[in-house]
Amino acid sequence: MKFYKNLYLSDSAAKKRKKIITKLKKNKMMNNVFLITFALNEEEQLDIIQSLFLLQSNYSTEDFFVVGIAKSQSEAFELVEKIAAEVYAETKDVCIRDYIMKKEQGK
Repeated sequence: MKFYKNLYLSDSAAKKRKKIITKLKKNKMMNNVFLITFALNEEEQLDIIQSLFLLQSNYSTEDFFVVGIAKSQSEAFELVEKIAAEVYAETKDVCIRDYIMKKEQGK
């Protein structure tokens, strides 16, 4: 699992950023944590995944690039809206993956 260097956080997740990331890296159970990741299917933009799903054996966490963390599903939806609005305001396009990868690479 990789984390975006400019990780988007809901207000409530920001308060517990280090604790949440540490638990995610150790595969610890967290009921109300939602991850915003690049979609595994490159035709899509983002996925919202409840962190509990990562405990299932069929999920390989190393495949995930986490761009945002929220403490509820509604906060996750709001964060996706915020990300999309930021990308559109900066680029006049909605290619979220391209925008984030350029920022990640320092371009």
